[in-house]
Amino acid sequence: MRASSQRILTTHVGSLPRPKPLLDQMRNMLDGRGDELDYADTLREAVVDSVRQQVAHGIDVVTDGEQGKTGFSRYITDRLDGFQARPRPAGSGFGPEVAEFPEYYEQYFRRAMNGGAVAQAMTLECVGPVVYVGREQLDRDITNLKEATRGSEVEDIFMPAVAPSGVGRNGYYATDEEFYFAVADALRLEYQAIIDAGFVLQVDDPFLSELFSFSDLPRDECLERGELYVASLNRALAGIAADRVRYHTCYGINEGPRVHDAPLSELLGLILRVNAGAYSFEAANARHEHEYHVWEGAKLPADKVLIPGVITHSCAVVEHPELVAERIGRYARIVGRERVIAGADCGFSSQATYNPEIHPKVMWAKFDAMTEGARLASERLWS
Repeated sequence: MRASSQRILTTHVGSLPRPKPLLDQMRNMLDGRGDELDYADTLREAVVDSVRQQVAHGIDVVTDGEQGKTGFSRYITDRLDGFQARPRPAGSGFGPEVAEFPEYYEQYFRRAMNGGAVAQAMTLECVGPVVYVGREQLDRDITNLKEATRGSEVEDIFMPAVAPSGVGRNGYYATDEEFYFAVADALRLEYQAIIDAGFVLQVDDPFLSELFSFSDLPRDECLERGELYVASLNRALAGIAADRVRYHTCYGINEGPRVHDAPLSELLGLILRVNAGAYSFEAANARHEHEYHVWEGAKLPADKVLIPGVITHSCAVVEHPELVAERIGRYARIVGRERVIAGADCGFSSQATYNPEIHPKVMWAKFDAMTEGARLASERLWS
């Protein structure tokens, strides 16, 4: 994993808006009306364009924009056998928020439904042995990203994959530990393939943060469940060098009040136990910007890197580059300039939809602000 050795590098979390031709093809494929060759060509072009735009907007550490995934966790329905998919009710993950602000969320979810998601949000229930069956789709994504980045002047390349905690619920194994460990063993095939391709692996785990934010479990049971999440993830990462892995947790795409978000201080001990070389987290939105103070007292190992969000997905205001530079500077003063990479709070289109919450043009303006803010911070930190 490249470090900010001469300047502050920039990256993001992964998911970017898909172009309409690709969304049309995805919808046709799901409806059984699509053509495999047409879809493959359209997807390849979308990945090339996604990488091109990332480079044009100054992103140093790029990915495929998750163009081939209908959803950041839903994609796993094509990768793992042993599950049955069931529709997930709107708002099911934000229980306390919805209960406290029902009028707001009624409008919010109505807008989301009208956004035209290609595929309905699903929840998975394990009904049999978990087996990885998605090598063909994985190889396609790896090949597309390799081809799209060939000859590009990028500092590094990453590919996201879901954490074991994000793969549904147990309805087959005798214990949840057996279930999560089985999922970990299956996902390890995906993780290792990404590493073998020469990419940095990003493990997406919003479920850890959401567990402490939206679960109705007592705190001690949340901690116990969180420890199981981390243990299963570390099992999947066994044998993979930590400096090839970045771990991302957040509170999901939720442009809402966010008053029930768990503080970083509650999660930090678990986060730092993940065998990763870098930690990506929300740090730019108004509920979490102050939490840089948490890192002042944290015992961060010397070989670890922070990827704080310096732009947010949770509102359409484009951050001023000076504010971005200030945010970067806070973390550089705490852990050192070489151990900070500028990132985003979350992905900007975790579901394949015709109407993402943040308009793509606004998103690219945010990326421009991050790039300029990183340049300003670099001038000050290396002067």
